[in-house]
Amino acid sequence: MLTTTNPAGGNPGAGAPGGSAGEATREAIARAAAVLRRGGVVCFPTESYYGLAALALDARAVARIVAAKGRADDAPIACIAADLEAATRLWAAPAPAVALELARHHWPGSLTIIAPAMDGLPAALCGKGGVGVRVPPHPWALALAAAVEQPITATSANPSGKPPARTIAEVRAQLGAGVDLYLDGGETAGGLPSTIVEVPTRGAPRLVRAGAIALSPEEMAWPR
Repeated sequence: MLTTTNPAGGNPGAGAPGGSAGEATREAIARAAAVLRRGGVVCFPTESYYGLAALALDARAVARIVAAKGRADDAPIACIAADLEAATRLWAAPAPAVALELARHHWPGSLTIIAPAMDGLPAALCGKGGVGVRVPPHPWALALAAAVEQPITATSANPSGKPPARTIAEVRAQLGAGVDLYLDGGETAGGLPSTIVEVPTRGAPRLVRAGAIALSPEEMAWPR
């Protein structure tokens, strides 16, 4: 179990790639990406709380996250991706036009879009045939997904039923050695989680969970 500390002294924005401590942060991201490629589990900061990352297509690594959280089998795990093209790798082709339109309007942003899943995904990601993914606004989360060049999981870093964590210390106290590497970005912002919307192959989207992004009545009525 390893910890990579925040080189910006608790300010994840200052430690973001391209910032004043950008080189140190890039090294930390690269180290975390190497752990993920070996089938490991990484704790990382998001725009709201800390999350748990594994390669989304690595069923064994995803199963480790389910076990660490004590998560119910019927509670699907959401993912993040570095961009829209990477996100669509999780959806069955062709992706629903409404899902693509919502993504273009709101990503990067705290909107998780559930669309029909491609074949062969780990069962823990799929709820009733759909898989949820977003392109996050947090630079560290984006950088980690970009470094592994594929989607990663982004479930909250806490045991199921417990409050989400804003610090590495909170996560470590609850999950301990269930995480292979802790990517310390300081205290996260907290607040509302991502909005979750489900988009069927045909028809209008359905709001699953209200959150940080408010969708307009017009968007919820697509396609018109």
